[in-house]
Amino acid sequence: MRIATWNVNGIRARQGELQDLIDHEHPDVLCIQEIKASPDQLPVWLIDIEGYWGYWHGAKGYSGVALLVKKAVCPDRLACAHPGFDFEHRIVTADLPGITVASIYVPNGGKDFDAKMRFLEALDRFAADSAASSRALVLCGDLNVARTENDVHPKERKPRAVGQLPEERELIERILSRGLTDVQRQLHPDDFDLFTWWAPWRNMKARNIGWRLDYVLASAPLSTTAVSCRVLREFGTSDHGPVIAEFAEA
Repeated sequence: MRIATWNVNGIRARQGELQDLIDHEHPDVLCIQEIKASPDQLPVWLIDIEGYWGYWHGAKGYSGVALLVKKAVCPDRLACAHPGFDFEHRIVTADLPGITVASIYVPNGGKDFDAKMRFLEALDRFAADSAASSRALVLCGDLNVARTENDVHPKERKPRAVGQLPEERELIERILSRGLTDVQRQLHPDDFDLFTWWAPWRNMKARNIGWRLDYVLASAPLSTTAVSCRVLREFGTSDHGPVIAEFAEA
């Protein structure tokens, strides 16, 4: 199984790139964030991509998430839901055979830090409830927190920067404690040049001066079968790179 996540920073500007990603990577599940569009603003082909169930959850010009799932993975029509803490179109979940997948866009926190922390607290409760039910879970998306100092380029490390604060990182670790694994870090424990977001100035992406904000967090047994987790830094024009995780079995 191949699970991908990508903050597109505006789907209408990136729709051709999305098709390129699908054509080249053939993800079984694709989680998308920051679509910045309501479903009625999307072209028809995006609503009904060949071979995929699609679910788009957004509003004009801000936030928004989506899920694309291969029909071969989920033969019946995709059933999506939103946990009670969903606001500003920031989370959608889908129950697939044997696994629940969530596409998540955590608030940045720069303008309303308390809202960010409330969302992360609620996401922790969601992960805990899932663990208690013994259902496999994959949380994908832009969590807007660099998990450790090693997830930020040395030139970008700022002790009091939102996204690098101890209280944010503590919540990410608490979420992980609910039986989840940071798949990319599991496979690359000592690679500290893994970033998924680069500020859109001073050629930061080309210089790979960035932050790791986008994650695939998976529970066992799926996480134990992870064989790769790549960042496509040079793909597309979003300020985020797609993250592609591959598992030996579903």
